[in-house]
Amino acid sequence: MRPRGVSATDDTWEQFVRLWEQFLVDSAEPGTVTVVEGERDRRSLLRLGVAGRISLVHSGQRIGTLTQRLQNGGSRVIVLTDWDRSGGQLAHRLADLLGDGSVVLDLDFRRRLSRVLKGEVVHVEGLAGWARRTAEAAGAALDEWFPDATR
Repeated sequence: MRPRGVSATDDTWEQFVRLWEQFLVDSAEPGTVTVVEGERDRRSLLRLGVAGRISLVHSGQRIGTLTQRLQNGGSRVIVLTDWDRSGGQLAHRLADLLGDGSVVLDLDFRRRLSRVLKGEVVHVEGLAGWARRTAEAAGAALDEWFPDATR
């Protein structure tokens, strides 16, 4: 879904656009909750057009309370923690706590984004800035690639 007149040669950007378009669709499905670590991560996703429900791990509540709320309030949980060691550990902890089958647990977007970004972005909070800079380098503003993106 490339804007007219833009010739993006960067394979990383092309892969990201395809994956992010799918993420936007999946995360907006009723009953789906995307879990991120903190408020800055949530804001980054909102800047990239995410319209679905977003829950924060670091919101002043215990992780057990969060997972219980997720099990009661959603049918699918997309875990999108940072791509560093602590984010990986947190993703595994959430998988352990949510792995009883009461919700569909999705770690796939986290894994696929990590592969596409190739270490260029380590924290979810940096995703919107990276996407804006990369879109501009490809010759278009971010909102031309993702019309629902905000600044």
